[in-house]
Order: sequence, then structure tokens, then C-alpha cells
Amino acid sequence: MTRVRFQADADLKQAIVTGVIRRCPNLDFQSANGVGLDGVQDQKVLTIAAQDKRILVTHDRKTMPTEFGKFILSQNSYGVIVIAQNLPVREAINGIIMVWEVSTAEEWINQIMTLPF
Repeated sequence: MTRVRFQADADLKQAIVTGVIRRCPNLDFQSANGVGLDGVQDQKVLTIAAQDKRILVTHDRKTMPTEFGKFILSQNSYGVIVIAQNLPVREAINGIIMVWEVSTAEEWINQIMTLPF
């Protein structure tokens, strides 16, 4: 069983990443800046997250679900979590931490979920 790891999309509020890491310093959550995702196309973002075996965390409800569907037709993803823009930061942080605490990376392969649940 492999621990879940996360990759922030460029559109994800930095306060969510910072808050998660502050509350759970052992949780592996890479910022978008850490891998230069600003301005990168969805398919490439999904590829980068998959290569690093990370769940992609995004606010992109418009294009990411469709691009994710296309992506998993030809390769595996370690999952996507789509967080509603209007979800309070505290609730987003709690949701990500809950995923980290109760699931394994293997359970997320080719899965997409929205927060709030």
C-alpha cells in the first residue's frame, strides 16, 4: 500500500497547499510552481502528475474532467480531485487531509472526485 501524494494544478489556491502542509507536514503535496505548471496544457499537467504518481488537485471544473477522461483512455492516472472554487479553504484542506488519511494511492488510479463530496 502506497501513501497518497498530491500535485497542485496552477489554478489551485496556494492557501490550500500551504494549509494542508502546515496541518500535516508529512503529507506530500507539491505546488504547481515546484514543477512549472503555469500555462501548461491539461494533458501535459495530467502526464506530469501521473509520472510522479500523484493525485492532481485542481479547481478546473470546466475542462479537466473531459481531459481526464481522454487521458485515461491511453494511460493511467493516479487520480484527480476537483475542488469547487467557492468551497471554503478550511473545508478543502480537511477534504485533502481526509483523502490522505483514509486511502491509498492504488485506490485512486483512474479515479476523479469532486470536493465537496
